[in-house]
Formats: sequence, structure tokens, C-alpha cells
Amino acid sequence: MKRPKYRDQKYNKGDHIMRSWILALLLVASAGAGAQGNVVTLWPNGFPGPHPQLGPERLDDERISNVSVPTLTVYPASYDRPAHTAVIICPGGGYEILSFTREGHQYAQWLSNLGITAFVLKSRLSGYGHPAPLQDVLRAIRLVRSQAAQYGVAPDRIGVMGSSAGGHLAASASTLYNLPAGRGGDALDAVSARPDFAMLMYPVISMESAVTHAGSRRALLGTSPSAELVRQMSLEQQVNAQTPPTLLMHSQDDGAVPVDNSILYFQALTRAHVPAEMMLFEHGGHGMGMRAGQGTASNWPRRAEEWLRDRKLIP
Repeated sequence: MKRPKYRDQKYNKGDHIMRSWILALLLVASAGAGAQGNVVTLWPNGFPGPHPQLGPERLDDERISNVSVPTLTVYPASYDRPAHTAVIICPGGGYEILSFTREGHQYAQWLSNLGITAFVLKSRLSGYGHPAPLQDVLRAIRLVRSQAAQYGVAPDRIGVMGSSAGGHLAASASTLYNLPAGRGGDALDAVSARPDFAMLMYPVISMESAVTHAGSRRALLGTSPSAELVRQMSLEQQVNAQTPPTLLMHSQDDGAVPVDNSILYFQALTRAHVPAEMMLFEHGGHGMGMRAGQGTASNWPRRAEEWLRDRKLIP
């Protein structure tokens, strides 16, 4: 086959290989759809705080809204010799909805095929606001850690992963795991809620008006949050030496959540001497998930796999 002379012509071997690889990955994930396991209720005895009357939960175009019963959906590791690593996945959706399929189920199938036990979090949203989502993600970490033997994972290999507003929630777990408002008020509070690592996809990090995603800030903090609450939930200001190792991925052309969010967080991690790696792509936009056709950004699962392997979280 005669190759075209210029890169902007139709044939591009690198793109062709990359697209073939991501398609194969998605086909493997689809084939493993049966790996989905139990759905675990986070608060069988009731959650702390107010219980607004939101009406029934809604499922619309593979997205969930109006959450009133927080849960974890379990995806067991699919390998014969699992990595004994767990990841709690926080789907994005601006704290208004949860992109449960594209930023939950698909990620979980990918992780399962790497030998990781994945848990997709269905957390409370804007009807509750802060601190309900934080309570839910910290409860999820405590629950998985307390039952690590049952799930076949090591209690010191439990991470979080989140996209967009779900990235903010995962980063909240990484920095605010000791916040009193995040506790449930029962015996499980004695279990550590600190994640051992984090993977953040195009995350909302700051609540400062210059760089935040306005919809996420409004849904989480309301229309007139105090300066103290804005500072507390601007997670680049909450990083310290105990923040877990973190992988960040973002696109320069993200028109919803500015790439500055990831850059600010990476800078804070670097100042605190926390191991961190950041991958910034020219193209990919917002909400790229695991889609092909996003240029080099579509290759992020392989880069993430390398990071997990380098940290000895998968064989």
C-alpha cells in the first residue's frame, strides 16, 4: 500500500493502530459484561443528615439522577490470579447526574480485565449537596476496607477513580478523608477512609470562580457558599504530605472543566512531595471516557495501565 506523503491525509499508521487497540479493549469489556456482581447498599440503617423528598430515582440515557439510595456495584477481578487491588469509581455528571455507563460501568470492566476488583459508586447529588457525596465516597472506602478479605483485596491497595465532578469527589476522598462532616456516625468510622491511590480524569478540582466548573460548584455548594466552604472544597488548597499518589489526565481543549484544575492539583501535589503523574493531551475535549477517535487521548487506558503496573498495583 502506498502511503500518503503528508500526515493530514487519510492514512496514519499510528492512529490506525491506536484505534484498533481501543476497539479491541472495548470489545473485551463488552464480552466481560457478565462480570458485574452484587449491588451493596452503603447505608442499610440510614444515612446521616437530612432526607429531602426527591421522588423516585431516574434512569435516562444510561445516566442516573435523583439518587436517594447510595450503593456500590461490584465488578470482581476477572483474572485467575487477581491483583488484590480495588478501585472505587466515581462517575461524573456535574453533581446533578451520574454518567453511570460511560464513566462507571466501562471503566469497571476495563479494571476488571486488569485483575482489579472495581466498585461503581452511586452517590447522592444536588438534592442533598455537601457533605452527602463526601459521606458516600468515604463510606464506600471504609466498607471495602473493612471487608477486604471478603472481596479478595488487600486493605492497603484500595484506590479511587473519578471523572469530571466524580474526579472532584475522588480528590475530596484523597484530601478530606478525616473531615468530621464526612463521617457516618457509627462504628465504621473507626476504619480509615484514606484511599491508597487516585486516578483523576479531567477532574473538577477548584471551587474558586476563576477556574471551577460553575454547574458543579452550584450543585454541590449552592448558589451563595461561604468563602470558608469554597476554600475547603477547593482541593488544591487541601493537599498535604498524606495525600495519596495520584494520576491526572486532562485535555488542553476541555471546554467545560479548564485544564488548569489538573495543573493546580499537580502543582500542589509536587509542593507536598506526593508522587504524581500528569498526562495532558492536545485533543480529547470533555467527557472523553473510553471513546476512540480522540487522537492520542484515546490511548489513555494503556498509559494508565503502565502507571498502575509501575506502582505495582497490577502484575
